[in-house]
Amino acid sequence: MARLVTLYTLQWGDLPLETVCQKAKSFGYDGLELGLPNHVDVRRTDAAYYQGIKDLLGKYGLELRTISTHLIGQAVCDNIDFRHKSILPDYIWGDGEPEGVRQRAAEELVRTAHAAKALGVNTVVGFTGSSIWQYLYSFPPVTPELIEEGYKDFARRFTPILDEYQKLGVRFALEVHPTEIAFDTATAARALEAVNRHPAFGFNYDPSHFGYQGVDYVDFIYRFSDRIFHVHMKDVYWSSTPKPAGVFGGYVAFGHPDRFWNFRSLGHGNINFEEIIRALNFIGYQGPLSIEWEDSAMDREAGARESCEFTKKIDFSPSAHAFDAVFERS
Repeated sequence: MARLVTLYTLQWGDLPLETVCQKAKSFGYDGLELGLPNHVDVRRTDAAYYQGIKDLLGKYGLELRTISTHLIGQAVCDNIDFRHKSILPDYIWGDGEPEGVRQRAAEELVRTAHAAKALGVNTVVGFTGSSIWQYLYSFPPVTPELIEEGYKDFARRFTPILDEYQKLGVRFALEVHPTEIAFDTATAARALEAVNRHPAFGFNYDPSHFGYQGVDYVDFIYRFSDRIFHVHMKDVYWSSTPKPAGVFGGYVAFGHPDRFWNFRSLGHGNINFEEIIRALNFIGYQGPLSIEWEDSAMDREAGARESCEFTKKIDFSPSAHAFDAVFERS
């Protein structure tokens, strides 16, 4: 049975949820991944509010399996500065005092788990932020102890959050991504160990953040087979020849042809999605394939429709038996 194909609504946060539902249905999607804070207010505690969201999706025949809190999760472990004010709600930003922002963001992540439970979903996708991302390029030299302290900080801040998630039967899926505590296979393994392989902690798999870095994005699935809680379908292009702006981006805006890499609509980049589907089949992943649509050079409605069609075409169920089983004689 083919997996659900869902649309992540964060990139559609400028539209009311009902409008997004109408569009997603017309594009051919099976469901939505709701992005916070635009399409769910987790401060609400009344059951009628969450029932209203479920009823709205039901009206359009759309399923809900996941909600996501990338923007707010980013503030839990980050070194807070002026940039965060633009992505955080006023009630999280407050007076901008860094530790206060981090604490309010952590409280919001716990509220998000309660909202997920009220909506009948068991997976929250998000970011963590990182106190050590700024030390990625280690010059002046960075000591191993400083990096280790960054992982300890992550564990101190996230373990209480994960404990609350576990109590509620909800999982937190970190999207492994530059600027997070985990941004490749090596750092994902380190983050998992930092929280003592907490049962509520796993990953949102998104190959677009691995390919241009030179990370084996298919191997990641096999290495973390029991921790792939959710999957984002997103493509990325990287050049086969040198560019003026390299892997680090050169402060050049997304979409510019001088960049070595750019996110692209599904099927227009370099990611080998057939190998991803085969790997997901091998590990038994049956969750949604959620399209996080990002392409600076393409109309988003045309891209979202085409991406849905692409994903439904590339997704296939695993074989129920070995192809050579018919050769055996009884």
